[in-house]
Amino acid sequence: MPFRSAMTQITLSGLYIYPIKSAAGIALGEATVGDRGLQHDRRWMVASPNGKFMTQRQHPTMALIRVGLGEQLQLSAPGMADLALPLEPALEAIALEVEVWGDRCAALSMGSSAQAWLSQFLQTPCQLVYMPDQSRRPTAHGQLGQDKLVSFADAYPLLLISEASLADLNGRLAEPVPMDRFRPNLVVTGCGAFAEDAWQRIRIGDIGFDLPKRCDRCSIPGVDQSSGIQYKEPLLTLAKYRLQGGKIWFGQNLVHHATGKLRLGDSIELSN
Repeated sequence: MPFRSAMTQITLSGLYIYPIKSAAGIALGEATVGDRGLQHDRRWMVASPNGKFMTQRQHPTMALIRVGLGEQLQLSAPGMADLALPLEPALEAIALEVEVWGDRCAALSMGSSAQAWLSQFLQTPCQLVYMPDQSRRPTAHGQLGQDKLVSFADAYPLLLISEASLADLNGRLAEPVPMDRFRPNLVVTGCGAFAEDAWQRIRIGDIGFDLPKRCDRCSIPGVDQSSGIQYKEPLLTLAKYRLQGGKIWFGQNLVHHATGKLRLGDSIELSN
């Protein structure tokens, strides 16, 4: 289907990755779209000793784990000495199977120092694992075919939210919340509140995307990402006007058609 420019210019105003699932995000000016989403996005994950994924749903203080990316993976958190790890585990790293929302896939252990650091900070036994290139986890539990891949994200490679949708919510709240409560990869400006609900296919820069499913929200938007404290808002307010089918909807999941580059300021075109 051909694409068309919107009546008003819609542009990419925010670009984020979350290298460790449920840890703090990193704002970017540009990002590479790879085979399973943005480069480095959720390629690492905190897992229980038996390989089950761990998130802010049960451990809200995971929000306080700050991640740096350079020649190494750098971890910092309140009360902890900084930890530097290789971006990829050593060749002799322990291979294991991990579980994310019922999907089981191959991973590699990031080693004993990461295990000790995270277990101390979260006050529970856990480990850090990495998804190598040879690990194949299909998007949406395989509903889109075996060749559409996703990292350790919940089910889809990318999440998009408009600034107008957040502004609409904040207009209903006694205390506004920042966008990081919703942990999007892509933030857009120039459209109306919840306009993204109706988008089915878009192009950002040179890359086309399908938008197969709105995002149903769990408890994580209640976690203040700067303090790790869980609150009832904004979910209580969202439930008053964004509840449908027993779920609260906010944002759109995306699946990319190709690899390439995204940059802040990229224009967004909608399909006819």
